[in-house]
Amino acid sequence: MKQLILDLIPPPLPTLDNFVPGRNGEALKALLDAASGNPSAKILYLWGTESSGKSHLMQSFPAVESAPEYFASHAGVLPDGPGYFVVDDVHSLTETHQAGIFNLINLINASQMHHVLIATGNAAPRDLAIRRDLASRLGQGLVFQLIPLSDDEKSDALRAHARSRGFALREEVIAYLLRHSRRDMANLIGLLDALDQHSLETGREITLPLLRELAQPTLV
Repeated sequence: MKQLILDLIPPPLPTLDNFVPGRNGEALKALLDAASGNPSAKILYLWGTESSGKSHLMQSFPAVESAPEYFASHAGVLPDGPGYFVVDDVHSLTETHQAGIFNLINLINASQMHHVLIATGNAAPRDLAIRRDLASRLGQGLVFQLIPLSDDEKSDALRAHARSRGFALREEVIAYLLRHSRRDMANLIGLLDALDQHSLETGREITLPLLRELAQPTLV
């Protein structure tokens, strides 16, 4: 089967630092504050479409506890020191897990430590198809709707990243990347880094022909 070389290049691991916020700057700042141990709220809830960046942000917290599993295995006892918990796609939780998250939020709200719960869903709290008491608790924290990046914002982010690596990015290269590759920013940035590396190795300027050369089909 044929596959593009570009498709074989693994994207960089998602982090808060390589998340391109666009119009989501306030949400990113709240998450950075939580990660630094200085949270602005104990409950952070992010919602939006599949392309809005929820998965990137949740995967940026690899060392945290998954909230449903933590509550089930620790009988509702919080850790002694500060920490944060994540629960992705709260709308898909079972009734049992919803009850556990509700109880965990109550413990976090009562804690004197910097315990934080970060949750995501597909709708605003009031519109979630979950227990009403859990939806109410989520709505009492900081709630952010994540807005997907527009093509113009993605283009601006790619130009800025190219400048940070010391080269100017031509418009036709940007258009090709947006048209022929996965459109999430982590992947686009990874492809741009690979293209820059290929340019350095070949001693050639970054142009559309060079990009097409890197994107030629190969047998795998």
